[in-house]
Amino acid sequence: MSQRELLAKRIGLVGITNLLVELNSVILLPVLTNNLSISEYGMWAEVMVTIGLIPAIALFGLPYSMVRFLAPINDEDEIREIFYDIAFIIAISGLVASLFIFALAEPIANILFEGEIYVVRMLSLIVFVECLTSIPLTYFRTIQQIKKYSVFILARVILRMMLVITFVLLGWGIYGAELGLLISSTAVFICMAIFVIRDIGIIRPGFRNLREYFDFGMPTVPGNLSSWIVNSSDRYVIGLLLGTAAVGYYSPGYSLGSIIYVLIVPVSFMLPVVLSKHFEKHEHQEVDALLGLSMKYFLVLAIPSAFGLSLLSKPILMELTTPEIALQGYQVTPFIAFSSIFFGAYAVVAQVIILHKKTMLTGGTWLVAAFLNLGLNFLLVPYIGILGAAITALLAFCFAFFVTKHYAGKYIEFHFDLVFMVKSILASSIMSILIISLNPMSISGLLFTVSLAALLYFLVMFFLKGITKAEIQFLRSLLQI
Repeated sequence: MSQRELLAKRIGLVGITNLLVELNSVILLPVLTNNLSISEYGMWAEVMVTIGLIPAIALFGLPYSMVRFLAPINDEDEIREIFYDIAFIIAISGLVASLFIFALAEPIANILFEGEIYVVRMLSLIVFVECLTSIPLTYFRTIQQIKKYSVFILARVILRMMLVITFVLLGWGIYGAELGLLISSTAVFICMAIFVIRDIGIIRPGFRNLREYFDFGMPTVPGNLSSWIVNSSDRYVIGLLLGTAAVGYYSPGYSLGSIIYVLIVPVSFMLPVVLSKHFEKHEHQEVDALLGLSMKYFLVLAIPSAFGLSLLSKPILMELTTPEIALQGYQVTPFIAFSSIFFGAYAVVAQVIILHKKTMLTGGTWLVAAFLNLGLNFLLVPYIGILGAAITALLAFCFAFFVTKHYAGKYIEFHFDLVFMVKSILASSIMSILIISLNPMSISGLLFTVSLAALLYFLVMFFLKGITKAEIQFLRSLLQI
């Protein structure tokens, strides 16, 4: 089996896993929106974005260091040493961050969580476990044990879904939802830790190369934080300016539009490991080829998805949430859907920067994008509400993509197939006419429309010769797990 075929299979497995993760969010959406108050659902959304924030700044970028420095190593002793050096620092950093949140529970609750102190205290425990969970997950990713990685991700998702639904339906409210998060993450972390220990044993950290790990990881922290600000801080800004109820209206539409990012997650997940190996061997032609295939794979699926989600947002939200939420939030989806296209394209182009260890460039780019995002949010949200946050997200992601593409071009001559993009947009437009004419208003109608629209899109692309034989083989390989 060639390296490209192996990569395609692993991308397909991670892709299916992340799709199921997103379906978990879709399944939870009607349960949460119909059994929590709109304010509590807004708190839930803020809990979830906070879980994404803390590892982005508290772990010093060390998970990236583990991927970058562990991937090319074959010696078991060296693997063990690098892993435990980085894992120990991640655990300590996560603990400090958790204690910090717990100590400041009251002011955080008053600012963001309607004074619910116990929500914040539970959140501090969840944050610590999430930081710990990143250790074995990064290890499985780095040594390319993708099946094991996917099994644990799915186990956590299924257990989380079962527990959250159970506790919420029992009437435990937002506290029950948080308890489901905590128990599921803790249980899966313990299982993963057992597998890692069986794999490499336990040694005392030597801390020999910590400076090198920090030198690589630390510059990614401003980028991670800034990326989080662009991706998630809008929920905080909306909560501060409009209240947690407005967050509850905004989040379902945002979640629906951001489903597109699922398409790039498996690629951005696998590429750093695979590209690092080819890059270290000076196989630059293979690096270029993999980047090109990855970008086209993403766009051929993301462009029609953005068109479809934009047109179907209202009926989907009407089925999954409440009429009140759907009517308030459906206009958010188109802006977030097209934002996700630029974010996904950025994720591919940024691999060039990472390969050359110029992480300061990505950090600086996201720092500027974060200031742009925050500034526009505070300017637009008070006047045009949650729609202002969606518009701001699109502008920030466009900025991050075009700046990163400019700098990546100094290292690799990255070409976009503009003819292909025009064909994809044309096929998506034809598909959109079908969606508008069918105008589905039920679950069965939505499923039928989506299936028919996808078939029409690929038929038009095939007729326009927008997909080559190599790309068809690549897409087919994604499904041959």
